[in-house]
Amino acid sequence: MPLSVNPSNEAIHKLRRQAECGLAGEFFNQKASDWNNNGLDAWLDAWMTSHTTDIEANPYGFVGAFGRWAIGNPNWSCRDEGSEDDCDFNPCGNAVLNGKRNETRQAYYVMESVNRLHTYFNGLNQAFSSASIVAALTKDSWATTFYKDKDVKSVTALREVLNAVTAVVGAGAAFAGLGGPVTGAVAGAGAALFAGATGAISPLLGQHQDNTFQKSADLGGLLGSMVLKGMKTYINANNLLMRGENFQDTGDIRTYLEGGLFLDFPGIDKVAVIDNINAKLVGHAVNALWRTQKVFIIGGGACGDGQGIGEGPQDMAVCRDGKAWYLYWWEEPGGLILNKHKYGWTQKPLGWDKLGKGDYAGVTIADVINSSLDSYAAARYAYGPETAVARAQDALQNGWGNPGAAGASWE
Repeated sequence: MPLSVNPSNEAIHKLRRQAECGLAGEFFNQKASDWNNNGLDAWLDAWMTSHTTDIEANPYGFVGAFGRWAIGNPNWSCRDEGSEDDCDFNPCGNAVLNGKRNETRQAYYVMESVNRLHTYFNGLNQAFSSASIVAALTKDSWATTFYKDKDVKSVTALREVLNAVTAVVGAGAAFAGLGGPVTGAVAGAGAALFAGATGAISPLLGQHQDNTFQKSADLGGLLGSMVLKGMKTYINANNLLMRGENFQDTGDIRTYLEGGLFLDFPGIDKVAVIDNINAKLVGHAVNALWRTQKVFIIGGGACGDGQGIGEGPQDMAVCRDGKAWYLYWWEEPGGLILNKHKYGWTQKPLGWDKLGKGDYAGVTIADVINSSLDSYAAARYAYGPETAVARAQDALQNGWGNPGAAGASWE
């Protein structure tokens, strides 16, 4: 007959863990809330302040000094330089760790969080080192599927697309990696991850000259290249943070561990990261390309009102809060002009039928409309790359939204 769960059985399991692993065994199966319940933010602040000399003297900085103090290993480096075991540690039977007594829990939680933060960066590195992200973005002239350039020298549209990349990488990469909501106590750490990613890639935008953005440019290849370079810079944050240094003015490792964000981090889903980034980049790119043309959204009438205001082509519509919104393209006349089309006419925008399927399965017409409506509500026609970054940062810091979880429909 199975034993029921009661205090005596829990005590037996606790004693068994202690016998097998020592005192540290009591603190296994930790949750993010355990970090806050035990005051780890303040504890880590105090530890780093009181061990400044040790951190400066150790060749591996903070992590090396903490490894020496917590588990007796001054060579615990957690660096991203090809080694797969430089951040491993075994809490079971470690006399130094268990000998901390009243600070064993804190030492173990910090060790676990540092290890899992390192795992996060390693996972992103592997995802973005693969050919998958490039293959996902480098499609045969996919930009021209959604864009009709009347002037071969025009560079505005493609530059708009690249400007949108800054916010996409920050929101997509960081939070696809975490794979869940980032709110409450861990919001500060989530905001730091976003700021670090956007800070890493934004300098790349200015490195491309206008002739890079000619009509013949392979936009997919360029996007893929920028994402890979930007993420490589972001991933290099691992080494700075492990040494206890500040990264991109976002703070040191304490900011990234704040609230226990990584205390129970399960690891990176590499396929999800690639799919998320691909959907976000394509969604933002399509939206930016259409925005430079005469693609517009109209509506606001009650859904199905029977008066022609809330009714229209349903494959180009969303019904939101009881109101209908439709996406159209005003195509200008060209060639032989018929009288009825003297000034142009409305139709569905280029490439609309490619969305929601095949290579573009991660982006739908509804995503484009919802993203545009939210952007307009936030800043009307002044919504640009700077606004996008600021809005995503504010959403994370103040807990009103999660850019990563929203996918391609995020503003």
